Order: sequence, then C-alpha cells, then structure tokens
Amino acid sequence: MTQRQWFKIHGWCSLPIWIVFCFVCITGTIAVFSHELTWLFNENARALNPNDLAPIAMSERVAAVKALYPSAHITTVMTFESYLTNAVMFSADSVPAGIAYVNQYTGQVQEVNQGITFINFMRSLHGWLLFPWQSSYSVGYYLVSAMSFVMMGALVSGLVIYKRFWRAYTQPKIRVKQGKKSLLSDLHKHAGAWSIWFIMIMSLTGLWYFTQQVLWHADIDIEPHAPTVNISDVPRGEAPAEPAVSFDQAMQIAQAQFSDLQPSYVMMPEHNRDMYKIMGGGDFIFYDQYSYRLAINPWTGEVAQADSPANMSPLQTVMHVVDPLHYGTIGGIWTKAIWFVFGLILSAMSITGFMIWSSKIVQAARAKKAAKREQKLSEQGA
Repeated sequence: MTQRQWFKIHGWCSLPIWIVFCFVCITGTIAVFSHELTWLFNENARALNPNDLAPIAMSERVAAVKALYPSAHITTVMTFESYLTNAVMFSADSVPAGIAYVNQYTGQVQEVNQGITFINFMRSLHGWLLFPWQSSYSVGYYLVSAMSFVMMGALVSGLVIYKRFWRAYTQPKIRVKQGKKSLLSDLHKHAGAWSIWFIMIMSLTGLWYFTQQVLWHADIDIEPHAPTVNISDVPRGEAPAEPAVSFDQAMQIAQAQFSDLQPSYVMMPEHNRDMYKIMGGGDFIFYDQYSYRLAINPWTGEVAQADSPANMSPLQTVMHVVDPLHYGTIGGIWTKAIWFVFGLILSAMSITGFMIWSSKIVQAARAKKAAKREQKLSEQGA
C-alpha cells in the first residue's frame, strides 16, 4: 500500500465516528476519577474519620440502616476506597429502592440516595452510552466496545505514516510559528507517539469488552453462577425470619477461607434457597476488587463456592485483570492520575485528528472548485 492509502485508512478510522469516539474518550477520562469527583462534590459521600477509628463490622453498618428504616430489606453492601462511605442498598416501606451512604468508621447514615449515583452514571454513560439493555446485550455496549477496532486501526496506520516515530522521544519538535496546520500535525504526531502504550491498552481491553458482550449475548457464562441451597438444608415447615448463620458469621467464614480478603460487594440471600454471595479483592495487584467470590450456605455455614485467582480459567483471569488496566486502578490514585492525563491526550488527539482531516477535505474541495473555474474560463476563452 502507498503512503497516501495508509493516510486515507488512518483518517477513515477516526472521521466517520469522530463524535462517538471523542465522547467515549472524554467520558472514560472522567470516569477514571468518578470516585474522587464524588468525594469532592458530595460531602455526604466522604468517610471522615477525625478520631482515627477502626472500621466497624459490616453487620453494624447494616444495623445502622435498619435502625433508621425498621422495615428495610437489605440486599447489597458495597465498599469503595477508604475515603468514601459504604453503599448499603435496601428497600423499605417509604423507600422503594435506596442507597444509604454509611460511614464505616462512625456507623452514621449520612445520606439516602433514591436515584442514580454519579459513579454509576459515568460508568454507564461511558460503558454503553445509557442505551437500554435487551436481556443480555446492549447496542450501546457493542458500539462503545467496537471503538477498540477503530483505535487499533488508527494506531497501526499512524505508525506506518509517522516514519521514525521514536524521534518524538529523542528529538521532540513542535513547529509553533509555521502555521496552524504544522502545529496541529506536530501535536497530533507527538501525542500519538507518547501514547502508544496507552492506546494499545485501551484497544486490547476494549477488544475484550467486545468479546465479553458477544459471550453474554450468546448466553455463555464466563463465571459459574452461585449454587442454590439444597432443599434438605432449609428448615421444614414455616422457615424462620432470619437464617441460622448470621451475616457476621458468614463474613467470618469468608475471612477464614481467604485471609487477605477485602470485601467489596456483598449480597444477602434473597430467598430461603439463596446464599450469601461475597466478592472482594486481595493481595493480587493486577486483579480487580471482585477476584475473590464466595457463596456461603445461610443455614449450614458451608462454603459452597470459593473462587480466587488461584483457580481461575484463562477467560476468567482476563475478565478480572481488564478493568484495573482499563481504568488505571492498579496503583491507586497515582496510576489513576496517569490514566487521566493520557485520557485527556487521547481525547485531544481525536479532536486534532479531525481538524487535520477536515482541513485537508476543505483544501481539496477548494482546489477542485478552483480547477473547475479555470476549466470553465479556458473553455469560454476558446
């Protein structure tokens, strides 16, 4: 292929879906810092701990919500960073669906949210553009994850076009005084060269999200569902209001199973044959906060399911390492900051790339118009 053909491919990898691609880049960049932005703008989401108290038991956080709403049916408890409150999801007579922000150090319920949170909104906006889900798939999820093909195409064609791109590292040169076209071209090329590693990560993780959506759509389970309680374990006759194994005991069993477990997502039994489902992270740096998965029988205390990075299949391993790579949560706030900066650079590249391409289109249109005018004049002269 000629250089001109490669340039056309590079342009068409961005131009037709420029608005969508740019929007996905910007929303993803904001989503990286969604937890920090929540802490900044919502004081009720801050887990202040001026007396340097140790976190209270998770059951006490649940009890705090029940004290405020005696009819509350607790469904889920979520933990985030140490500076954010826990989210206790529940339903009650006066609250059909609420999220209580519980300070894990003081046990105080600081807010009850009955709508969508900023964190969920940004992740949903970036992940599937708020398109509705049709059972196991979303058109928006397909659309966003398909951007990985576009990004990979732009990366490969860009490397072919930009000969000796490594000079951007050793001999960076931005032509500020040689016109808008030269400035935009230099900024775009240098940003691309410095962002090669980041674009590759975004492309590969996006490709996995696309693959994952295909598997979901085909009803192929990547991870096994938690088993249900054997009917013989459920007390005969009228079942008691509370399981024989308390929430506290279930958490102790989980901690005994995995000593480094840091619970992040806990689901209560929804019916007599349902289990405590506990998910969390551990000492594995590249795995997400759901890499440990346990199912505990609420009547016998038996650990019916115990998954960890040690017994994951290859697909499950990929599933649990992709999110930290995509959102930059590997090293906490510092890697988030790096991902945020390069997210801004990638967003800017989509804009400068469009400006460069559109200027060439306008220039070509003007040249064509001028050629027609000259031809018309020559015909009239003849």
